[in-house]
Amino acid sequence: MTQKKIAVIGECMIELSEKGENIKRGFGGDTLNTAVYIARQVDDAQLSVDYVTALGTDSFSDQMIAAWQQEKVKTDLIQRLDNKMPGLYVIETDPHGERTFWYWRSDAAARYWLDSANSDVVCQQLENYDYLYLSGISLAILPDASREKLMDLLSRCRANGGKVIFDNNYRPRLWADKSQAQAAYRAMLNCTDIAFLTLDDEHLLWGEQTLEAVIARTREAGASEIVIKRGAESCLVAIGDDPLIDVAAVRLAKEKIIDTTAAGDSFSAGYLSQRLVGASPQAAAERGHLTASTVIQHRGAIIPLNAMPN
Repeated sequence: MTQKKIAVIGECMIELSEKGENIKRGFGGDTLNTAVYIARQVDDAQLSVDYVTALGTDSFSDQMIAAWQQEKVKTDLIQRLDNKMPGLYVIETDPHGERTFWYWRSDAAARYWLDSANSDVVCQQLENYDYLYLSGISLAILPDASREKLMDLLSRCRANGGKVIFDNNYRPRLWADKSQAQAAYRAMLNCTDIAFLTLDDEHLLWGEQTLEAVIARTREAGASEIVIKRGAESCLVAIGDDPLIDVAAVRLAKEKIIDTTAAGDSFSAGYLSQRLVGASPQAAAERGHLTASTVIQHRGAIIPLNAMPN
């Protein structure tokens, strides 16, 4: 099989996790989680995985790149900006285990990956990839002009035979208002081939709608493969006018669920790790559920490599 290439576009931040008086530092980001979990579950001779973002020239950025390279995630297209740094977020955990997230990302390097001196060169390479993957957060962090440039890139990639994959991952606080987000999502879905939709995020952005209405709206926009993620419930896959494929989730005892961070990101990764190398939607969804159910039995977004499912 000829090697295919997927580029995952987004932002990774410095993560400070606070529990009592203890603070642990790591790295986190929705698309980065997906990139790592795809790379862990595919033969890189079949599918190579690139991560696309901008970082600084600081030691934190150096550590990020080194960690991703160990995960077989390619970093050649990551830009290093002298006057910027990665964003930062803090996870505050109360005595009952409830988490609150605090973000410092308004001037993070990732916002400028399409606005740098080298961005045109990066885009010229990306337009020839087999797959480009991004999320609603990848869109939300960009200035308006950069978002338009991104849409042009996605259109050129599709014109060259590539496919665009989008995970809706809607975070209201990253948008000026709901109408701005809706306009950006409409434009994004107009150039999307495979759409991952978390049903709760769909309702938050567009208002409560029936499942059929959600699928119809996404299909009308142009997505040919729609994957509906519903947490612990079964996922649904809609391809063209074919009947819905309903794939049961992996059932876990409540005490086995430790941390649901990256559950959706890892599901998408499991699905794509199979689907993009020729598996059926059924088999891909089963792998998605298996990956997510494994991840939530461990603490943190990126679980140890030796904990991955076979």
